[in-house]
Amino acid sequence: MTELRFASDVLARIRATERRYDERAFLFVLASIEYLQSQLQVRRHVAGTEVAEACRQFALEHYGLRAQTVLAHWGVTRTEDFGRIVFTLVEAGILVRQPSDSEEDFAGVYRFDEAFEAGYVWQGVRGGGG
Repeated sequence: MTELRFASDVLARIRATERRYDERAFLFVLASIEYLQSQLQVRRHVAGTEVAEACRQFALEHYGLRAQTVLAHWGVTRTEDFGRIVFTLVEAGILVRQPSDSEEDFAGVYRFDEAFEAGYVWQGVRGGGG
């Protein structure tokens, strides 16, 4: 994911409406949506809460305990930020929304400190022998 970049015209459309977030935050959300779609049996429209949860899972898989720090470095500190990013991508013509979709769907889905620190499941090898 770190090698992905937007074409300059696409990035210009994004920057025309939103300058708070690093470009990597937008790429991360798109990658998280694709991650979510790959787990479904059939591709479909996904709800804001599903996207927020996919972002959490994708971040933990890729960044582990650093997930919250990486996201904060990109300007993302709450699930509402994921919503703002999604709707910026809609405004830029990259994503499509349903009439019932709103940024409020992302409000308070989880707290970052709980979701990324307290909820982290260690993936390391358990030692044997002593």
